[in-house]
Amino acid sequence: MADLSNIRIDGGRLWDSLMEMAKIGATPKGGCKRLTLTDLDKEGRELFASWCKAAGCSLETDEMGNMFARRPGSENGLPPVMMGSHLDTQPTGGKFDGVLGVLGALEVVRSLNDLKIETRHPIEIANWTNEEGSRFAPAMVSSGVFAGAYTRDFAYSCQDADGKTLGEELTRIGFKGEAPVGQRPIHAFFELHIEQGPILEAEDLQVGVVTHGQGQRWYEVELVGFESHAGSTPMPRRKDALLGAARIVELVNRTALANAPLAVGTVGMLNPYPNSRNVIPGEVFLACEFRHPDDKVLTAMDQALRDGVQEIAKAIGLTYEIREVFYYRPVAFDQACVAAVRRAARHFGYSHRDIVSGAGHDACYIARVAPTSMIFTPCVDGISHNEAEDIKQDWATAGANVLMHAVLEKAEVVG
Repeated sequence: MADLSNIRIDGGRLWDSLMEMAKIGATPKGGCKRLTLTDLDKEGRELFASWCKAAGCSLETDEMGNMFARRPGSENGLPPVMMGSHLDTQPTGGKFDGVLGVLGALEVVRSLNDLKIETRHPIEIANWTNEEGSRFAPAMVSSGVFAGAYTRDFAYSCQDADGKTLGEELTRIGFKGEAPVGQRPIHAFFELHIEQGPILEAEDLQVGVVTHGQGQRWYEVELVGFESHAGSTPMPRRKDALLGAARIVELVNRTALANAPLAVGTVGMLNPYPNSRNVIPGEVFLACEFRHPDDKVLTAMDQALRDGVQEIAKAIGLTYEIREVFYYRPVAFDQACVAAVRRAARHFGYSHRDIVSGAGHDACYIARVAPTSMIFTPCVDGISHNEAEDIKQDWATAGANVLMHAVLEKAEVVG
């Protein structure tokens, strides 16, 4: 068998590809705005398709616009080892979120071609539609349809702010394919992605071995008190809905801290009514969320919120309603795939650690239907979903090298 111990991707070529894709939708502050199913997304998809064809891959697009570029294996009927991510961005997004995973996968294929390495299993590169959800909510809807979490017709009906539907826009840009969604076998799936957090850079580590994805619970809370004059209503007689909201903000923070280090909790929206400087607020709407990789802990945090809101409302004299509007269960990635990533990092001598993903990713849905894991690279100051998002070329190279060796372990080198 050939000695593959020193094979590496071409880091310079990967970086050049990232910079070329970043020109499509480039923003004045150095980021990217390439919203899903816009003309710019079409341009990015067409560039990606041209690169895949030049690398000798066949290309298939399914009914959700998910793109699959295939490098054949010696036993081409076997299920492929798949790798990939997404090319769409946030409105004020960066150059690397998602794109690193797609173009890092392309670079793996290009490098295998250069080195004339044949694999038993075919290898596929995936570009998943609408991962960000910034134009069409919810996020990750196409990988969700693939995994059976949503129906295709539900996804098609999702509307943007102008009332245009996802299905209509898929057709308009010419990327509503004919292949059925979710009937594609996968031997294993790997997603390379920037961390989108500060841990790896702060600890001066090159690679994150992603073991879990956070579960999420999102809530909407409505508090109702009684609006009255700010100057003439005695403090003991007030039913101040904003005071209740303030205590819920503290409750959410306290609950997350009590489940450290993996828990996070956020109140991201708070709207008081009537929002007048000299009126005691009679109503408040707020949105909050909890995240944790252990569903038992997430359930306990849910109960702490419900018990705490009840106590807060009773003490002030408020009525309330809590609605859970989104539940996304925690993901434990496949142990064998995680181990393959860890072995690849050790093989190169890259500094690494196990890490939990705080953000949602397409891999979290694909894990429902195939053995899956993720590889994280650091990002500067942990910044993402921002035009200032940045990584170093060496980090991208290290991540793609790990990706290649993990994929080769699963795809089985021939000869």
